[in-house]
Amino acid sequence: MEILQTGIEGLVQIIPPAYSDPRGWFFEFYKSSRIKVITGQSEFLQDNISFSKKNVLRGLHLQLNQSAQAKLVTVISGRVLDVVVDLRANSPTFGKTYQLELNSSIKNILYVPEGFAHGFAAMEESFFLYKCSREYDPANETGIVWNDPTLNIDWKVSNPNLSEKDKQLPTFKELLEKSVISR
Repeated sequence: MEILQTGIEGLVQIIPPAYSDPRGWFFEFYKSSRIKVITGQSEFLQDNISFSKKNVLRGLHLQLNQSAQAKLVTVISGRVLDVVVDLRANSPTFGKTYQLELNSSIKNILYVPEGFAHGFAAMEESFFLYKCSREYDPANETGIVWNDPTLNIDWKVSNPNLSEKDKQLPTFKELLEKSVISR
């Protein structure tokens, strides 16, 4: 197993060993004892799977307060550009973004600690799997609009397909002004 540091404390890429033969392949996405050693996170309460067509962009999403979620994310099939923004108030990398291609061919996994906004853009039809440390709570949901001028994220998608909800998310600056996130 390979553990790759990202330059942002707590945010790590994991590349588990995969076993292939003429029938196909196998790898362990989640093993509690292994993930706890790597991330310190021992419990996940909700699993989600989404299917996205090419050029679909989802995010940037965030759960606040007691609903803050750590996530373990991967792509079962396809490729996505996964993007996170560090929104932890006392973090030296507050406001910094990190992006990584999650690719089903290499079966890489990203561990995203609590306090990050998260989103992804499908580079091809993709099945996305993520484990969350807390259950989804619509009352504590917010995010950052995908084309935020301060963050200036290159999503590698020229004309993204977005939900109406994601189009209405606040900018990074508006989120800070609402005092939802303190700095």
